[in-house]
Amino acid sequence: MTHACQFIRDSATKAADLRHRAVLQKATGTYATKVQDTKSLFIDWSYGRELARQRKWEAVNDLAFHLEEFDLRATARGMTVHWAENAAEAREIILGLCKRHGVRKVVKSKSMVTEEIHLNDFLEENGVIPVESDLGEYIVQLRHEHPYHIVTPVMHLTKEDIDLTFHEKLGTPTGSTAEDLTLTARRVLRNEYLTADMGITGANFIIAETGMVCLTENEGNARLSSSMPRVHLAICGIEKVLPRLDDLALFLPMLAVSGTGQQLTCYNTMIGGPRQTTEVDGPDEVHVILLDNGRTELLADAEQREALHCIRCGACLNACPVFKNIGGHAYGTTYQGPIGSVITPHLRGLEEWKHLSYASSLCGGCAEVCPVHIELHHHLLRNRRNAVQTNGSGWLEQISFQLWSFAMRNTTIYRVCALLSRFGQGISRRLGIEGTALDPLQRWSKTRALPEIPARSFHDWWHERNQ
Repeated sequence: MTHACQFIRDSATKAADLRHRAVLQKATGTYATKVQDTKSLFIDWSYGRELARQRKWEAVNDLAFHLEEFDLRATARGMTVHWAENAAEAREIILGLCKRHGVRKVVKSKSMVTEEIHLNDFLEENGVIPVESDLGEYIVQLRHEHPYHIVTPVMHLTKEDIDLTFHEKLGTPTGSTAEDLTLTARRVLRNEYLTADMGITGANFIIAETGMVCLTENEGNARLSSSMPRVHLAICGIEKVLPRLDDLALFLPMLAVSGTGQQLTCYNTMIGGPRQTTEVDGPDEVHVILLDNGRTELLADAEQREALHCIRCGACLNACPVFKNIGGHAYGTTYQGPIGSVITPHLRGLEEWKHLSYASSLCGGCAEVCPVHIELHHHLLRNRRNAVQTNGSGWLEQISFQLWSFAMRNTTIYRVCALLSRFGQGISRRLGIEGTALDPLQRWSKTRALPEIPARSFHDWWHERNQ
């Protein structure tokens, strides 16, 4: 089954699941209220968005320089920087480190990039046990699922769903409170930190000026994953670089507000290298993987490289009417919602993933809430255009649109077509073939009502009125 067919099937199933939609819309509604309340604390949120957009433009449009500067300064701090062209190369680098250090267990903090390269499955196939330490990621790992949302992996689950999962997987009694469930996860995971040989994290930002890795979180699991095991590995996309340390004063609150509705997340960690002789804790080695995996191809597209400005806050998902009805798993890809629909065709291939760009109402809600002001709905339109220009659509569709374009540009032909359409619809309805197998528009009309063509056109009405 193609990705497009799978998406249509899964989205139809989820859209018809009223319980699923109620849970999802309650979660996004609560989020929207918190975000709006926190935005009001800013002196000028709009100015902050524009400033963030300019800073990301600077970082992305001079990406090579900033990445080289980060490499130079991080290496001077004692880190080892690896460059990975694709997912396979990144996985091999990680496996090589595991073999060199005899790693049997890895504790991981939340990282969408590790989901992107399917790291957990790869490690398990090679005899290394990956343990997710973020509470939401830990829950979906227990359920053998993928994250449902960029920021909130278990947005689709209720407390009762999680209670049942813990009962089945960890043997906890049913009817546990949220606090009990959290304490259970904390007890189990604390032992994992103590026995893990390597900690793997993502990176919310990397700072070119200082060669440091920045992690922002609410549970402290990323801080433990990066400091307790003897080897720490951070992996991130090359677009996560910021030119200066001062930029964090803008981006950390912008990310917190848009991601969770907080003024600032609870833990903000700057990693500056392995443990020094004067320090009592920290890893013996720190490695950073800078992952391309299709990002430079998007960078080469001057018209759409703006999509690399994304800071992975998930705000566009929570504002999207499509996401709020079909949820994250229906997309079938690591990055869901509007931003996922924009970047996935670039990162994984336009031919197989062009359908995501059509899974949008183009309402512009995603662009309105984006903290770095990415015009996501415009990029969705550009993806659609690219799909047509590269023969991504069928020949019948292309001919149909060419004929439509020709008719719309010629007044006489347009009027003739309108008369014929009105006549044809009347005959179809009188004979009762509309919506049946005999209807020439059956593929279109079987899932939607064909609007009735008015008895007279607006042009005729306007002409008569003015006479």
